[in-house]
Amino acid sequence: TGFGVTAKAWHPDITDTGYDYTLPESLKPLAKRKKDFTIFQNLEHKHSRDGHAGSTFWLTGADRFAVPGRSFHNTISVDQVAAAQLGQETRYSSFNLNGGQLAGHGPGSISWNRQGKPIPGLAHPVALYHKLFSANEVPLEQRQQLLRREHSALDCVLSDMRSLKTGLSKTDTEKVDEYADAVRDIEVRLNKEEKWLHIPAKKPTRPVKKPAPSLEGVPEVAVMYDLMVAAMQVDACRVFTYRLPGDSFCTSIGSSFSAHNLSHYAGAEKTGDSIKRDQAHAKLLADLIDKLETTREVDGSSLLDHTTIVFGSNLRTKHSLDNCPTLVAGRGAGFVHGRHLVMKDEKTPLCNLWLSVLKGSGIETEQFGDSTGVIDELFRA
Repeated sequence: TGFGVTAKAWHPDITDTGYDYTLPESLKPLAKRKKDFTIFQNLEHKHSRDGHAGSTFWLTGADRFAVPGRSFHNTISVDQVAAAQLGQETRYSSFNLNGGQLAGHGPGSISWNRQGKPIPGLAHPVALYHKLFSANEVPLEQRQQLLRREHSALDCVLSDMRSLKTGLSKTDTEKVDEYADAVRDIEVRLNKEEKWLHIPAKKPTRPVKKPAPSLEGVPEVAVMYDLMVAAMQVDACRVFTYRLPGDSFCTSIGSSFSAHNLSHYAGAEKTGDSIKRDQAHAKLLADLIDKLETTREVDGSSLLDHTTIVFGSNLRTKHSLDNCPTLVAGRGAGFVHGRHLVMKDEKTPLCNLWLSVLKGSGIETEQFGDSTGVIDELFRA
């Protein structure tokens, strides 16, 4: 959620820790699922310096000024590290979903590739539905021919780039190399599409209706969550990111304020609407957890047993980048939930959580971003 939360109503009392903490006002719709999630305090990105980039570095923890002479730099996001391994066995390596974009507030998706470039996001549930469940009327032979053409075009591009590099400066050569990496990523995607051409897409046990294009705000998020669950059930994809809608979400709960204005919640009306927005997100999250718990695998376990959900932002409120609002649910990474955890170090790297999620999910890595280690408390009662 790119504009943060109502800090005084979202975070529990910092002295009220452990299992018996009192849920704050903004999170009360999650009361029935309290045993299934953990709330954190004192997590942050040490390199975050831009109070207008609440989504841009959330999943990377990168230092935007790390490269001398450049005003912007980013690195791979944690979801793409997971997708590189978990996506090998599924039709889609990851789904990067974008619930709306405001001018000047960064790219639509919150996912970044190996070169630190933004990955475009699917902008509406309709787009995700078509990817997952729309029948492909194009004959198999024609689809194969189209893929061959795309491969041929990529081969030409790579050949031209090799000849282009002769005599270029170091900076220009680096730019060409970045472009070549992007082309190779497309090539990997095309190879994957070709591999899955002969395999029919599975249908979920619960019927999935095509979403209405007019969906916005709360109903839009609810349907997107339903489609995620359906995609998990048929194992079409195992990694998802979702940049939640801003202005349309506020409108759908009856607020006359924009998402940006609500993040500066001075005055009773704005504060009330800001809390109402947080509660709407909490209710949607509770419903998502319910659906994952009631969706059963062949062995009788639930999808929630195999899933990790993180809700939050690296923007706490207004332009504050400390104490990132962070809620983690699901049993997929082996976390022990039901607690309010306050990190002893007030500046514990948020990347420690990303590393914990990766390692708990079986991803082979010892470091992510500026992590200093896993959060041990997550793995023990």
